[in-house]
Amino acid sequence: MWHRSGGRVVKRWIEESKVAGGMLLVQLFATGMQLLSKVILNQGIFVFALITYRHILAAFCVAPFAFYFDRGNFKKLSWLAFFWLFITALTGISMAMGFYYFGLRDTTATYATNFLNLIPIVTFFFSTVLRIEKLRLGTKVGKIKMAGAILCLTGALTMSLYKGKSFHISSHQSTSHVIMKKASINQTRGTVFLVTSILSYGFWFIVQVKLFKVFPYKYCATLLVCIIASLQQLAIGLCIDRSKKAWKLGWNLQLITIFYSGALATAATFCLISWAIAQRGPTYPSMFNPIALILVAITGTLFLGEEITVGSLAGMSLIIVGLYSFLWAKNKEFKSMTRTPPLPLPLSKPPQGAADESERTESAAAAMKQLTAIVVPSASPSNDTNTVTNEDQR
Repeated sequence: MWHRSGGRVVKRWIEESKVAGGMLLVQLFATGMQLLSKVILNQGIFVFALITYRHILAAFCVAPFAFYFDRGNFKKLSWLAFFWLFITALTGISMAMGFYYFGLRDTTATYATNFLNLIPIVTFFFSTVLRIEKLRLGTKVGKIKMAGAILCLTGALTMSLYKGKSFHISSHQSTSHVIMKKASINQTRGTVFLVTSILSYGFWFIVQVKLFKVFPYKYCATLLVCIIASLQQLAIGLCIDRSKKAWKLGWNLQLITIFYSGALATAATFCLISWAIAQRGPTYPSMFNPIALILVAITGTLFLGEEITVGSLAGMSLIIVGLYSFLWAKNKEFKSMTRTPPLPLPLSKPPQGAADESERTESAAAAMKQLTAIVVPSASPSNDTNTVTNEDQR
């Protein structure tokens, strides 16, 4: 009897370790993505070419999954679904990722990664304004959720407005100086780009709720979004710069970064996060996001020569505490909603107010599943039932 119970405990521990290990891999992919992107952006790669090539490769990586799992669903694509796919690609990749890359170029990898952890807070704000979900300030969970959001915003303001004493982990910066010598830091402009990026990401999650209602096929939708986003970036990029030099790729770090971002930071991250949410729920992947933030801060200082300031450490700490508080409250709220027993079917048509309340509840549940933060700019879905994932979570 003891052997049976012990075997079950070991088996469960192994299963939990697999999911946690998968999320740690996602954070490692995100860390590498942030560092590689920062280096090639400082080397002068054309941002629109980077996003175009990245998502062409991502489309090739996701295509086998789409044709295997969703092969019969392509014919269900309607004009309404195509419209939401187009808006999803526009807000989540063309705008959100584009502005993020510009912000990353003008700031540091650590500074930019901090903003990615604010995406759940921004999405929550949009969901509340659009009445997709309620504040519920009269409950303990609602108060903790609001306190977590305020802590995150306070951390972002602290990081942006206060610098303080700066220091480096390593004194050997000759290599990092060679890599980063073309860097041009413009924190004010970069902050504007990053704020615009997370606002776009927040709106992107709301758009995905609409997309999920008309086209709930995640692999197929991810493939189509990658293709549409590539075409959008190609069109915008050609309007800005048609020279061969801007679009040319060589056998260098830029090509490695594109393959890395398409295969690992998009396709592999998408599969791992979808699997983790299926096993542990929608807030589970976001709980690992601060790991990437810490890793980027350490490796950015070691390899890129980025400085760490007292303001960035204080802001980072507030964001991490606020994010965990917010996610804890969201997890409690999500579990309470999923445990609510279904109401008996009415014998007559319910009043309009009841129908509206039911629709808001369904939308809130869908939005709550979308609230897993992206650790890297990615076109991957952030749950197993909704379409189109973090960074990435960078």
